[in-house]
Amino acid sequence: MGQCLCHPEKDTPYLCMKDNVYLCEDCLHCRNPEIYCKYRSSCPIWFMEKRDFHDETPALAAVARVTFLPDGNEIEVPVGTSLLEAARQAEIHLNASCNGRGACGKCKLIVERGTVNTQTTTLLTEREKAANYVLACQATVTEDITVRIPPEAIERQLKVAGMGEEVTSKLLGRVTEIDPMVVEVSLELAVPTLDDPVSDLDRLYRGLRKAGVETHRMSLGLKVMRELAAAMRDENWKVTASIMRRRHIDELIEVAPGNGTGPSLGLAIDVGTTTIVVYLVDMADGRVLAATSGHNRQAACGDDVINRIVCAEKDGVRKLSRMALATINSLIEEAAAAAGAERDRIKNVAIAGNTTMIHLLLGIEPRYIRREPYLPTVSEFPVIKAGEVGLKTHPGAAVFVFPGPASYVGGDIVSGMIYSGQHREAPMTLFIDIGTNGEIVLGNNELLLTASCSAGPAFEGGGVRWGMRAEEGAIEKVNIDPETRTASYETIGGLPPRGICGSGMIDLISEMLLKGVIDPRGKIALDESHPCIVRQDGVPAYRVAPAAETAMDEDLLFSETDIHSIVLSKAAVYAGFTTLLEQAGMDFSAVDRVWISGGFGQYLNFDRAISIGLLPDVERDKFTYLGNSSIAGAYMALLSGKLRTEARQVSNAMTYIDFSSNMRFMDEFTSAQFLPHTNMNAFPSVKIGRPS
Repeated sequence: MGQCLCHPEKDTPYLCMKDNVYLCEDCLHCRNPEIYCKYRSSCPIWFMEKRDFHDETPALAAVARVTFLPDGNEIEVPVGTSLLEAARQAEIHLNASCNGRGACGKCKLIVERGTVNTQTTTLLTEREKAANYVLACQATVTEDITVRIPPEAIERQLKVAGMGEEVTSKLLGRVTEIDPMVVEVSLELAVPTLDDPVSDLDRLYRGLRKAGVETHRMSLGLKVMRELAAAMRDENWKVTASIMRRRHIDELIEVAPGNGTGPSLGLAIDVGTTTIVVYLVDMADGRVLAATSGHNRQAACGDDVINRIVCAEKDGVRKLSRMALATINSLIEEAAAAAGAERDRIKNVAIAGNTTMIHLLLGIEPRYIRREPYLPTVSEFPVIKAGEVGLKTHPGAAVFVFPGPASYVGGDIVSGMIYSGQHREAPMTLFIDIGTNGEIVLGNNELLLTASCSAGPAFEGGGVRWGMRAEEGAIEKVNIDPETRTASYETIGGLPPRGICGSGMIDLISEMLLKGVIDPRGKIALDESHPCIVRQDGVPAYRVAPAAETAMDEDLLFSETDIHSIVLSKAAVYAGFTTLLEQAGMDFSAVDRVWISGGFGQYLNFDRAISIGLLPDVERDKFTYLGNSSIAGAYMALLSGKLRTEARQVSNAMTYIDFSSNMRFMDEFTSAQFLPHTNMNAFPSVKIGRPS
């Protein structure tokens, strides 16, 4: 039994022996029907497809042709097949982040000819329904049909490719010597004769030795041996050997006919608690071909790592592993489609993530992470094959997983160190990754102290009524008129507001505090008769944007409950700073640099963050925003063997400080639950307004 390639949540016994992938009963179609396959005579997938032997599909089932515009790709599928499944069989990517459950509303198509059976959904507007929009996962084929991929979906693909160009401009050149885990060696071997009758494998090894490859420390599996004879002869003894290089022994993972079958590709992946980011990389020169991100589907099981572990104990680790894999594989498909790339060409992968996310992704028991003495099952990982993980890449692709120094400080922070270079330089640096977990590193080339303070998901939109990630339509900047107390704002992309992102929430609370809308306790200071104040579920709330201006046709409100969520998050971060500095016998005056990482910090205003007590009130030129350092470090390690080794060294060099039973941290946390702080002497530049 294995996990279906297209539906990771399904177990199935049907194995394609040629490609070494499992397919469930809904996917029993030969992946390469037009080429010769020596396994075909005994292949159950081929047999069941040709005989229409599916359990739920009658013999001689009617078929229909689906044409996808604008490219004109066509596929024949049985009547009753969903348009999403038809698109998958036609190898057309549709964004379906809910994996076809009809919950995300992203897999939109326009029906131009023919009819489909559809299910009622609230995720399409009346305008879209009138324009023949359907959700591909909720529409089944009844006859020959022509559908069009909507312009906005094509624009999304162009944006994903464009993001790759933008990332390339920032990261290209950070690695000067590319050293992948899987290398491809093209060979032109001597044709065997009666005078040279060595075996195919010996002939291959001989060619590899001539090319400078050490074969005495190389292993290979039975699958490669089974495919060797055909591969050697298909292109008249011209082959490309793919070799996975490990620390102790190399492995021959594939021998393909021909010399060079396209670019070798790699993936850098950041598995965040809330957001997952994927870069598709050309391993020849380090260009990022596509960059995309998506909401981690595990969020349905809880906002933070503790809730994820509890969910895994209740529902099983495999369930959460599948949810993360479904997100990652959907992003891989999207990136490959945007770059016009073949997923089988992906043979190198680097993954960074916190300790819990990595355990859940790999299906490793995480329960003891939250039980004293808080131990992970694994802290340093060998190179793994992508097929074992369940990634939609070449099944033999080498996967490097960043090591993590502790249960609550993981490989994402080690990856951030690789990118920032903090451990290589003398200035005393305070590094903070402001995300769901709030990991901190204090140190330089002589000292690395690290700790974690659970900030929660508020800065990424979790636990806030109108909170959202930094996407188009999110309010990112806010100003409040000191006289009328009404808000003006800017949104990402200039679109009507549909929520507020982390930097926008910090802006908003800062303005509310400085303009007297709230008091230092985070309570509404204006009278409830004020036109900007309403009640939401019995709690006073501030109207950021009236319904007429929003994309939801509802007031966008920010309540005292929302404020409290942000205050708790910022208090945890600031308490982490002060406690870690105290452990090292320092205060903020000893810090030369403050480096801020994390996706939401892209739009962060440092003065606003200081005014609410999230960041220390120090010289502003000490602050630097690094961006998503986890994905940047994963990109660098993907390309560099030296940096992969350095990542292990950095992880081992870190000293972890546990705050879970640290009474000093709890005291600091309590003191920081005011705006900006109970100790105003620590924030001399903050001048709080008073309501008039």
